[in-house]
Amino acid sequence: MSTAASETEAKPNKPIRLAPIVTPDAKFFWDAADQEQFLGQQCGSCERFRFPPRPMCPHCHSLERREVPLSGRGTVYTWIRPLHPPAYGFREPPTVAVIELEEGIRFVSNVEGIAFEDITAGLPVQVAFVETVGNHKVPVFRPREEKR
Repeated sequence: MSTAASETEAKPNKPIRLAPIVTPDAKFFWDAADQEQFLGQQCGSCERFRFPPRPMCPHCHSLERREVPLSGRGTVYTWIRPLHPPAYGFREPPTVAVIELEEGIRFVSNVEGIAFEDITAGLPVQVAFVETVGNHKVPVFRPREEKR
């Protein structure tokens, strides 16, 4: 048995998901994700949240910005499961969704922990973090239990 084959068999759950592409404007976001923290960007002038992170507020054009913790709670706005071509870095086809966060911004991610057929618009979800190659983490969303 070759060394490469034995390493693969010894670590069957080794991440195959690709690490994120980190841009200068979003570096704070990905650094926080590696620590399992979900941060966003808020305008320092009008206080509106914005995503993706960028230097100028699209609403008031201010260059003031701050990095703030986000709740990590939201609802599924829309979703799809791309089948062809197969998604690279995933063991099975991922569910790609637009999540409407409580803070009012929409975030594209994956929904995990629920069958594709059981997802509905408005499904309450909570952020979680999964490992990627290179020891990084990315946010995904999982159904959350509603407290009654």
